[in-house]
Amino acid sequence: MKDIKTKVFYNAKIFTADSQRAYADTMVVRNGKINWIGKKENLYQNDLDKEDLKGKRVLPGFIDAHMHALFLARDSNRIACMPPNVRSIKELQVELIERKMELNEGECIEGWGYDEGKLEEGRLPTKHDLDQAVLDFPVVITRSCRHIVAVNSKALELAGIDKTTKDPEGGEIDRDEKGEPTGILREDARELIAEIQTGSTILEDAELLAEYSSVLFKYGITTITDAYARSKPQDYFNIYQLAQEKGLKQRTILYYRWRDIKNEGDFQKEKTDKCKELHIGGIKIMADGSVGGKTAWMSSPYLGDKNNFGFAITNKKELLEAAVFAKKNNIQLVIHAMGERAIDLVVNTFYNQKELLGKSSLIRIEHAAMPTKQALKKAYELNLIFVSQPIFIYAEIETYLKNLGNDRTKKTYPFKTILTNNIQLAFSSDAPATTWPNPVNPFVSLKSAVTRKAYDGTDTGQKEKIDLETALQLYTSKAQQVVGIPKIGKLKEGYSADFMVLDRDIFTIDKEEIDKIQIEKTYMKGELVYKK
Repeated sequence: MKDIKTKVFYNAKIFTADSQRAYADTMVVRNGKINWIGKKENLYQNDLDKEDLKGKRVLPGFIDAHMHALFLARDSNRIACMPPNVRSIKELQVELIERKMELNEGECIEGWGYDEGKLEEGRLPTKHDLDQAVLDFPVVITRSCRHIVAVNSKALELAGIDKTTKDPEGGEIDRDEKGEPTGILREDARELIAEIQTGSTILEDAELLAEYSSVLFKYGITTITDAYARSKPQDYFNIYQLAQEKGLKQRTILYYRWRDIKNEGDFQKEKTDKCKELHIGGIKIMADGSVGGKTAWMSSPYLGDKNNFGFAITNKKELLEAAVFAKKNNIQLVIHAMGERAIDLVVNTFYNQKELLGKSSLIRIEHAAMPTKQALKKAYELNLIFVSQPIFIYAEIETYLKNLGNDRTKKTYPFKTILTNNIQLAFSSDAPATTWPNPVNPFVSLKSAVTRKAYDGTDTGQKEKIDLETALQLYTSKAQQVVGIPKIGKLKEGYSADFMVLDRDIFTIDKEEIDKIQIEKTYMKGELVYKK
């Protein structure tokens, strides 16, 4: 009698992401795991249920080591302030007027994804621009990087922000020549308007996440993260737990904002168990901001802004306190650091703390846009992990060129140099924190990494491009090493049968076409979870 939970997938071009055996054509899946993989002529059992994959390319399920799944789900109900939907401040104003007609009085109008580099006016929208569209409802528009918001006068009024309001620690309120707020709030100044934004219930968020699960499977993503989990006003663990009950199928790892939880005591051990479908993987600290928002902490000033080097959002004391907590709770300390000075702050803080770090991969540097040679050397000695996003320079090229210039842009995100220095690296999307309609799509990032060209063909640094096999591993097996969930990220005996079937062969098509690849089927634990 046949085992109904056993199935043979054959006649495939399987990339396993396993360095010991990178390719195969047949695999046997039993009870959700790879039972056998290799060449069909070596398969000793032939009386099993079979599926002919018709020579299609197969990849392991993608692991997005740094994204914001709840933001993605919520943004599906907000105004998308980017091309093709919005190309100018005038078009944004039209969208705001139309959205106002759909809302109840007093509700906050929210949008996401604008990038001044893609707006016809070439500047940030201010309260005056937003007021021209909506005066009686609060408006909050989040920049693509998620580090800056633009708000109207009503939002400032409701939040109590005026000429006398002081900049919060780690944040800035932009002001005009008279000292009046312009409506631009940077970094932690965004927290000042949090309470006026339209809240959502745990149930509403959970249902949004459950609905978004199918979108993630459309892109082959079987493991997700939330890299800015909050403990209040609603605890993200509770939201995601309910979301899984409602139909969210992806494994999920949460990284909590350190300043939210530092006074709340240790995490419960069962919540940090890496074998659980939902668990806490770490805590998150912001060391600086974004290149696009000109808040990343640089060693050289932004182009055309000679007094602006960005700024720090943390300090050595906070980093060390958080690291002690992370080690005690057996989780990671995840640190956002883009500019040279922010990265230097991290590596120099821990360089004399090798006893604290030990040999474990305790510290992650997220983005790592501009590491210096010295920082790379120290990062290797400290066994630090880098998690980076190739989509940034692909999607945001206009703003990078404007803020950094051509030469500096080409030196950002030095993937090949990072790998040459033997630093552990993983790729991710940081979605939705970039200016792209489908920022979670891994094939866009893969194309960027192997071509080092932006979406418009601009050279983003040919010396730093990497080969396709390596890029795929950075989204699968290498990403697994970073997030630490056992037995995923490879198609190998004993590993979870998470894989996708592509509509074309990523290894044979022109590299310029990689972003056009679509997924025909996605399987998780051997079960079909998406079909085109």
